[in-house]
Amino acid sequence: MVLNYIWIAFFLIAFVIGLARLIFLGDVDIFPAMFNSIMDSAKLGFTISLGLTGAMTLWLGIMKIGEKGGIVHIFYKITGPLLRKLFPSLPPDSKAFGPMIMNVSANMMGLDNAATPLGLKAMEEMQVHNPNKDTASDAQIMFLVLNTSGLTILPISVMVVRAQMGAADPSDIFIPTLLATYFATLAGIIVVSVYQKINLFSKVILGYLGTLTVLIAGFIWYLSQLPREQVSTISAVASNLILFSVIISFILLAIFKKVNVYESFIDGAKEGFTIAIKIIPFLVAMLVAVGVFKSSGALTYLVDGVKWVVLATGINADFVDALPTAFMRPLSGSGARGMMVSTIETFGVDSFVGRLSSVMQGSTETTLYVIAVYFGAVNIKKTRYAISAGLIADAVGIIAAILISYMFFH
Repeated sequence: MVLNYIWIAFFLIAFVIGLARLIFLGDVDIFPAMFNSIMDSAKLGFTISLGLTGAMTLWLGIMKIGEKGGIVHIFYKITGPLLRKLFPSLPPDSKAFGPMIMNVSANMMGLDNAATPLGLKAMEEMQVHNPNKDTASDAQIMFLVLNTSGLTILPISVMVVRAQMGAADPSDIFIPTLLATYFATLAGIIVVSVYQKINLFSKVILGYLGTLTVLIAGFIWYLSQLPREQVSTISAVASNLILFSVIISFILLAIFKKVNVYESFIDGAKEGFTIAIKIIPFLVAMLVAVGVFKSSGALTYLVDGVKWVVLATGINADFVDALPTAFMRPLSGSGARGMMVSTIETFGVDSFVGRLSSVMQGSTETTLYVIAVYFGAVNIKKTRYAISAGLIADAVGIIAAILISYMFFH
């Protein structure tokens, strides 16, 4: 429903502004420009979707290898104590933990479309333990906020778009995205834990989150001592090394389990192809709406207004041109992707704004969409504090993306 209103609003606002420019400014070229933008955006959306098809096919094939090699069991071994503390209302042997871990794993790899079916399965299993079937349980809210905060280790779809648009190193946004999503996820856990009175100072939670936070803070401090050129080099080398290591580790796990690696890859790749094809109409629809909104001048007016306010405070305003992606991110994943593509087209894929927009796209999930789909699937009508907690995590992720991108790219 929210996406429907956004789509209609983009066209209506673009039409009104275009009409005003024609009447008051005599801009006879405005409507031809708006119509051309619709056609160009539709073509661009289809082209990008084709590129995503290859990436989704590849990475879902890799995910299937990891799944059959026992990566879910390993993840549960590693994270089980933490999960049991964060989800105290679920029995330790709940069937929700399996799809929950796979959902989180898919989100970590930036495969949000692949994560959705797994998330729905986890939500259904949690509904079994929910005493009030029309009201979100504590476990469901914690799971949803973990989704919306979107911890991303491998922002695959973002890197594919950057590669298609000519980035010198599409993976250079990998580490900034990882850091930004970690802070968003940490904020989400803290907010929900406060609501649910979960003891964040328990030895288990403090051990996991405290250790990770110290390590990440130390890494950021180390990078802050280096010249920006050296930071970029470290990011590029580490990003590609980790990406390749994930593939090799999944393959080795499968070999150890005596899994047919090739057949497993093909099984997963088929799913990836199907999912990628489904993305095409959504991406084309949002790129068309964003394109006409932008060509009318509406986006420029919005950004210029925010930039004027920021400059009045004396803060560097270079980040403002990337904010349309941040504004759209909690509302629509395809809309935010459209904004990211539009920003990259305008400023360049390797510009500060282009990179920041890419990090923003990978740093949080689509809160309102996730709530509508996940809660709607199990007929939950009372969401309690899920929306406010999710949006707080989103805000932290966007702020972190801005600050970290200044460190890496500015």
